[in-house]
Amino acid sequence: CEHSRFSLERAKVQSASKEEGYDDMDWTSDVETYPPWLRFHLGISRWELYNRKDPNLAQLTHYLATQRILGAVQKTGGTQLKLLISFPNHGQALLKPMKQSRDTETDVNLFYFSDFERHNAEISAFHLDRLLGFNRIPPVVGRLMNVTADIREKTTDHKVSRTFFTSPAGNVCFYGQCEYYCSTEHPVCGRPHLLEVSLAAILPDLSLAPRRSWRSPWRRSYSRTKLAQWEKNPNYCDSVKQTPPYSQGTRLVDLIDMAVLDFLMSNMDRHHYETFEKFGNETFLLHLDNGRAFGRHSQDEPSILAPLQQCCRIRRSTLLRLRLLALPDFRLSDVMRESLAQDPLADAAPLLSEAHLSALDRRLAAVLQVVHTCQEKHTDVIHDDLDRYDQDSLTDRNTKQ
Repeated sequence: CEHSRFSLERAKVQSASKEEGYDDMDWTSDVETYPPWLRFHLGISRWELYNRKDPNLAQLTHYLATQRILGAVQKTGGTQLKLLISFPNHGQALLKPMKQSRDTETDVNLFYFSDFERHNAEISAFHLDRLLGFNRIPPVVGRLMNVTADIREKTTDHKVSRTFFTSPAGNVCFYGQCEYYCSTEHPVCGRPHLLEVSLAAILPDLSLAPRRSWRSPWRRSYSRTKLAQWEKNPNYCDSVKQTPPYSQGTRLVDLIDMAVLDFLMSNMDRHHYETFEKFGNETFLLHLDNGRAFGRHSQDEPSILAPLQQCCRIRRSTLLRLRLLALPDFRLSDVMRESLAQDPLADAAPLLSEAHLSALDRRLAAVLQVVHTCQEKHTDVIHDDLDRYDQDSLTDRNTKQ
């Protein structure tokens, strides 16, 4: 597995260490002396963000859940409120706050682009992505924070600090400044001070590891009246398959992996995706920004599977994993329930309701049915990626001998 060699701007970190509150930097050439966030950065490879067997994953999520908060500022970009949290060991995390109860279903009359972002959706998406064997979502963990001590008293951002107020119920609230739902009518409130949030590990700085943003060919119109081209043309995939980078390599099946993930968690808000520039076109897609997933459990959205339905291509490794998770002994809802129970917020209440977990099983059966229908019509449905992994393993063994 080819590991990225993201440059470490040691001088910048040394400068930051002199600022009040930061830990002294006592790192050596030994990777074991690096904080978990830096080991996570250095472990990113061409094909995944992290190795599922990497012991640093547990250390990273533990650090996100327990490290002392040093600072909190509003993150620019996006449409809803999110904060950038700083820790004493020079690490950072992206915070999304709890905006509604976990069991609240998205209003059927609400367009997908007007939906709330959910903290438990970000947490659940990370677990689902990992169980599917993708490893393309940065680690996310839930945390119970004190709105006053961890945000109000730590922020230096006036866009945040000037919006704090005490609600009629005596809860400490704030709303920041953003495109949607940043107002006194849609505040983020503690109870009275405690607030559930999701904290996601931050990717390497763009100056060290530039990323490219790609417009998804199956992007929705984000209009109340217009349909996208793929919604009107059932043969739309024919033109996509002739267009670089989808005309060669693994990009098309990468996109179909992402569609499967999005369908399982009912995420309609996938307009762009990103890749690391260092790896060119032969690399994985980052599955970022999943806050609008898991909004509805009572109904499915078949159009999310359009890439699979129209292209009739899927990775062998993905199909094998899906079939495994459809077996009674490895049922997706059961392994998700068990995985989510490890999150700190699960002590208060399950991250996903039983209705959402049942929906995962129902949607998994629907994905397998689409694949079956494709196989009845085409002979080239399966993209055999396991040969590459066998060759990579053989190369690694020969190198070590």
